[in-house]
Amino acid sequence: MTFRRIASSEADPLRVVVAGAGAMGRAWLSVIAGSREVRLVGVADHDVPLARRACDELGAQDVPVGADAIALALATGAQAVIDVTVPPAHHPVTTQALFAGLPVLGEKPVAATLAEALSLAAAAEVSGELFMVSQSRRWNPHLFALRDAVSSLGRLAVVTTQFFRAPHFGGFREEMANPLLVDMAIHPFDSARFLLGAEPVSVYCEAFNPPWSWFAGSAAASATFTLEDGARYVYTGSWCAPGAETSWNAEWRVSAEQGTAAWDGESSPTVTRSGATAVERVPFDGDAPSGITRSLHEFVTALRTGLTPMGEVHENVMSLAMVEAAVESAATGARVQLDDTLAAAHDRARRDERREDVLAALTGWPGVREALAAVRPAAA
Repeated sequence: MTFRRIASSEADPLRVVVAGAGAMGRAWLSVIAGSREVRLVGVADHDVPLARRACDELGAQDVPVGADAIALALATGAQAVIDVTVPPAHHPVTTQALFAGLPVLGEKPVAATLAEALSLAAAAEVSGELFMVSQSRRWNPHLFALRDAVSSLGRLAVVTTQFFRAPHFGGFREEMANPLLVDMAIHPFDSARFLLGAEPVSVYCEAFNPPWSWFAGSAAASATFTLEDGARYVYTGSWCAPGAETSWNAEWRVSAEQGTAAWDGESSPTVTRSGATAVERVPFDGDAPSGITRSLHEFVTALRTGLTPMGEVHENVMSLAMVEAAVESAATGARVQLDDTLAAAHDRARRDERREDVLAALTGWPGVREALAAVRPAAA
């Protein structure tokens, strides 16, 4: 799809409103304050005093605040919305913004459910506005280097991710039914899609809670995905694993026809080629921005150029589909086909849709995979 371009420059930066003034909202505000590409013109939160405090802490006492992000954006002349609300608010806030003529850069997950994510993909098509999801851990220079190394090793067999941490978050994460899969595993799932350039077709997953866990729901899981090229992606992790913790980016190993690539999640990746004893360090771009800083830059660049960015909603939806399919497999004890997960979400999206134009777009899709694959990002 094509989306509306918006010209901007350092002399005339993109004017943005941030929706959400919690911990992640403050992280975004800090990045925006350090950017020459955007200018903050408003902060919205249902807790207006919280939004005011966030601005004051930033030294932005003159920035307006309010409870309604879209109303604030229209009142301040904003050109885009950065949605850092809680996941259940992603669908209503993003839909309202898109149809108010405001492109959106949203935090992961794209929406609270896969059905809502499909609705947002259709809403972006109908509105003609860009909706990009900030899957921030994909924007890691080491991950780009690992992808380059993997591309030189021929056909793939097995890719593994191991993630072991022991955080005490408190709050909603410790009350979730599947905190690891839903709140954290989406990051490596998304990174795996980027790394391999292939989509999943099925998954078998087991999720459980160790007896010493301080989480109410399943804080440990193992999932095996079959990819469209026949390779396997295996994720194993725990959020109640004290001692010898991995990086937040996890530890990665790629077994391929012509050797093995590995990444500890922090330092530069390595490659050991077939028949060789030497381990090669893979060079990476140490000057490249990463995380949400890179997400913001790519969003602004996309609006300037009209080139589809990584994280555009259609491209991002399959990462959430992997999560929902893994949760379903863990609940049923059966292997789940991703096409079945997508079809069920598409049916629900059409049943729940309240906008006739978005419903028409959803109904007109030739198939969910086909509709999602029709929008491809420019080469990163």
